[in-house]
Amino acid sequence: MKSNKQDCAPETKLKNWNSINWKKVKQSVKSLQLRIAKAKREGKHNKAKALQWLLTHSFAAKLLAVKRVTENSGKRTPGTDGVRWKSPQQKFRAALSLVRKGYKAWPLRRLYILKKNGKKRPLGIPTMKDRAFQALYLLALEPISETLADKGSYGFRQKRSCHDAIERCFIHLSRKDSATWVLEGDIKGCFDNINHQWLVKNIPMDKKVLQQWLNAGFVENKQLFPTEMGTPQGGIISPTLANMTLDGLEAAIDKAFGIIIRPDGCRKNNPYKIHLIRYADDFIVTASDKDILVNRVKPLIEEFLNPRGLVLSPEKTKITHITDGFNFLGQNIRRYSHGKLLIRPTKEAIRSVKEKLKEIIVKHRGSKAAVLIRNLNPVITGWANYHRHACSMKTFYLLDRILWRNIWNWARRRHNKLSYRKIVSLIFMRVGNRNWQFFGKFNDGKIILLRLFACFHIKRHKLIKGKANPFDVAWNNYFTSRKKFKYAN
Repeated sequence: MKSNKQDCAPETKLKNWNSINWKKVKQSVKSLQLRIAKAKREGKHNKAKALQWLLTHSFAAKLLAVKRVTENSGKRTPGTDGVRWKSPQQKFRAALSLVRKGYKAWPLRRLYILKKNGKKRPLGIPTMKDRAFQALYLLALEPISETLADKGSYGFRQKRSCHDAIERCFIHLSRKDSATWVLEGDIKGCFDNINHQWLVKNIPMDKKVLQQWLNAGFVENKQLFPTEMGTPQGGIISPTLANMTLDGLEAAIDKAFGIIIRPDGCRKNNPYKIHLIRYADDFIVTASDKDILVNRVKPLIEEFLNPRGLVLSPEKTKITHITDGFNFLGQNIRRYSHGKLLIRPTKEAIRSVKEKLKEIIVKHRGSKAAVLIRNLNPVITGWANYHRHACSMKTFYLLDRILWRNIWNWARRRHNKLSYRKIVSLIFMRVGNRNWQFFGKFNDGKIILLRLFACFHIKRHKLIKGKANPFDVAWNNYFTSRKKFKYAN
């Protein structure tokens, strides 16, 4: 530990941003995070608090916090002070400036992003310094949040994803004796309505710093407005705060129904087949009886949310039979008449990617084929990778046909004076057994091929174990083998 401090301390060898040994910085921070999580698991709350203080005052953690906020997608978006950290000198000075004494958070810069239903979601943009402070304190809070998290929570957590939540749905709904009713839950304005007093009382972190973020206010149309509730959507630490607010819901449901969790993580004494699967503020609860969901589970959830200042959304919260199907995280989950449960991309997801691809093709009407392909490939890859763990092959073939038709229309418009055969020879080539492979050529002669949806093979996702904790050394081998399995497929 002493050598790590010497490598990371500003008073010693470290003089500028470019001389930082990031491997040692991460090792130093990780070792403290592991100790925090261990202290929390053993019930040593005061020791965990002391280690959190040590981490937030560590120069290694400050360097890592600045690195995160200056290398993520929002690095070019300034806050209300208009400051951005670009040069290595600015980043190094920023790390030195992350001192708790005298720290005061700036008001947020308010922006709005358009939702699918046409409404606008408020987004709060903190200043770079506030973002770095949030990233710093998140390093100390995350080991605790992961240790205390619900086993059925998958949103905004390390090593977990939407695919885990969808796979859990398949496990609990696919068998003949599985639950047949689903409560689709949605919390109304979750991030905007969390009770500040509850957060300050229950979140294990520096209370004064937390209050600074909660009470910073926001600026809109050059006017300052106070923030009396909620956490800012756009803050680095906000998803973790929201997760910790909702953690405990699974335990409350298990306790109410007398469900016993075995050491291997399986549920015992669960005749109603009740399971909670949550991704951030979207969740479902399964049951074999509709009355159980209406009269016991839903009131229990409302009672749990009430002290936190949250309520269920009346429009989005509903109870559905599995044969009618429901949408969850971009997938439609439904058991058909032949008894099989199929998980497919939703109609909205398919329509969205079709519109996105068409928009790109229209935008590049006059561009070269290589430029068009370079813009199409990331969209195709991202959408196909997300849906390749579901029953998506027919959808992939459909999208490939639509994409080919749009590209052919683009080619005829782009080369309107050429014959059919000439157009084919210019932009299509044979690759393997595929005759109509769309390709482009850059000025340096490099060839780029259009990726096709159908080239992404369908592969079942392997569900992560509920108790798996990235801040527990006992799970290191598990995560290593899981990573190898992921890249092998």
